[in-house]
Amino acid sequence: MLKRQNPRTPRRSRDLAADGGALSMSHNVSRSFFSLSQLVLSAGQIKPSPALKHSKITYFEVEIVDVQSKKQICIVDKVPPASTLLDVKHKFHKACPQWYPSRVGLQLERNGPFLKDSVSVQSLAVSSIVTLYFTDLGQQVGWTTFFLTEYTGPLLIYLLFYIRLSTIYDQVESRKNFRHPVVHLACFCHCLHYIRHLLETLFVHKFSEGHTPLKNMIKGCAFYWGFTSWIAYYINHPRYTPPSFGHKQVSYAALAFLMCEAGNHFINVALAHQTNSGLRTCFPSPTYNPFTWLFLLVSCPNYTYEAGSWISFTVMTQTLPVGIFAFLMVIQMSLWAQKKHKLYLKRFYPEVRRKAAMIPIIF
Repeated sequence: MLKRQNPRTPRRSRDLAADGGALSMSHNVSRSFFSLSQLVLSAGQIKPSPALKHSKITYFEVEIVDVQSKKQICIVDKVPPASTLLDVKHKFHKACPQWYPSRVGLQLERNGPFLKDSVSVQSLAVSSIVTLYFTDLGQQVGWTTFFLTEYTGPLLIYLLFYIRLSTIYDQVESRKNFRHPVVHLACFCHCLHYIRHLLETLFVHKFSEGHTPLKNMIKGCAFYWGFTSWIAYYINHPRYTPPSFGHKQVSYAALAFLMCEAGNHFINVALAHQTNSGLRTCFPSPTYNPFTWLFLLVSCPNYTYEAGSWISFTVMTQTLPVGIFAFLMVIQMSLWAQKKHKLYLKRFYPEVRRKAAMIPIIF
């Protein structure tokens, strides 16, 4: 029995050892499975660190070079791709405080056009380094300030001549001579014209890019203020003579003036509504308002009405200074209308191709 039992002893021990090994192996497998399950469950919560995320962004370096000397002024580094040229101008201003963003002109080529502030840096980049040419535009003013200054001057200057200051006219002669009704009507129409311009500047017009050189405002003020002084001096002079055809000439001309002023206002409102609503895919179409029907004939009816206002004012007052001013305004308006008409042809060719720029058939 001992001989029979002896072989069983090691076999039992081998069985116990095998069972123990199986238990230890199953325990290791369970631990491995538990670790793997924890890894799978925690994998969805792993997020890339901000450092790794930001390291994938490609930054640009903007090299700003003087347009005349071709010398490097500075390098604006670490410019994100979504940055605009206005952001670059602000960083350039921090490096060179003497140049404000409004007076900085940037060009992609030396003889190329000035780039708009809304242009993105990424759209200009061919490599990681973008070279831009710098031009000092000089002192700048906002468009709102430009037009408010330009239109406020004529309004106040005309009123100074209308009240006949002693420093301008002889007071004795002013008291003796009777003022013709057209003098009062001309003052009303002239003030109405510039008050409309001021209100539209504040509440109707929307200006892009926001700045213009100061010298342009000085030229505009010299032109408008100078002609207003000349016009107001003649119309409000004690020896002013009324129009040749009397009341009929004044009445019809005043009616035409008021109609042109109303038409100009409604056209400007229609253009501003088109810009604000974002409807830029088609040319402005006439509405139920009869003053907007001029869109059927010309592409710039606001200039047509503006020229009509000054021609009517010339007929109403029948003075040489007003006639010269109206002639110059018609020339200037026609040049602006031709320039805009060319832009409209590029953007709205099917709608504009059969229209004139400002005056039907002639222009």
